[in-house]
Amino acid sequence: MSGVHRRPGDHPGSPRPGRCALGIMTKAPLAGRVKTRLTPPLSAAEAAALHACFLRDTAAAIAAACAAGTCEGAVAYTPAGSESVFDALVPPEFHRVLQRGGTLGDRLYAAAVDLRDAGYAAVCLVDSDSPTVPPAMFTEAARLLARDPDCVVIGPADDGGYYLIGMTAPDPRLFADITWGTEAVVAQTLARAAEAGVRVEILPSWYDVDDVSSLRRLCRECFDGHGGQGHPAVHTRRYLARLLAHARERIWAAPSATEQRGDRAGVPR
Repeated sequence: MSGVHRRPGDHPGSPRPGRCALGIMTKAPLAGRVKTRLTPPLSAAEAAALHACFLRDTAAAIAAACAAGTCEGAVAYTPAGSESVFDALVPPEFHRVLQRGGTLGDRLYAAAVDLRDAGYAAVCLVDSDSPTVPPAMFTEAARLLARDPDCVVIGPADDGGYYLIGMTAPDPRLFADITWGTEAVVAQTLARAAEAGVRVEILPSWYDVDDVSSLRRLCRECFDGHGGQGHPAVHTRRYLARLLAHARERIWAAPSATEQRGDRAGVPR
């Protein structure tokens, strides 16, 4: 079995040959199950709502990247049984696959395989923690894979992980022996690629929002003019503005000198 999942009544768009799938790796925004490193300062319900906004904004950026017609949106979701939750979060034409496997590496590899088996020529897996990644990054990833189908594309995150990994032929070696959730993820992935003899293309770096420091950085990007050329992330901005209107001290306290230096060093480029 390919693992492709369609629930009754769901009609995602059919993959078209030659297209690159831009697939978001995500969980259903259930309180207590997502963004747990943001609780506190957020409540479990607030963290889940913010996760939903991240997903909607990432889907919007992918939809914008797909306007040129060379790629298509997709979502690799979990848990099983949460399909209806995504109806309001991603466009109906996004193809859907159910995540499978134990470790994150297993799930990433399985999602890539399932999307390739669905008929896509290439697959880029995108995290749902980086709502301000600009559409141009996704377009460039698809372009690089079309130009050189033998390469792997990586979009590194400032914390040492990645916000995107793309390929035409999923290789389990790229996801093996990786210490997920650490600053070594990209370095280890590059080492696995070198061992497999695979050339890697590197996109500009961006950042994930998965802890208090990066949440404050997102607030600065959204409201203090530190956004550069990032995606506007309208759903995230709107929700954060509502939270900050009554809970600014709790969520966006004055950053420490260390955080200020780190933010200046890591402004998205």
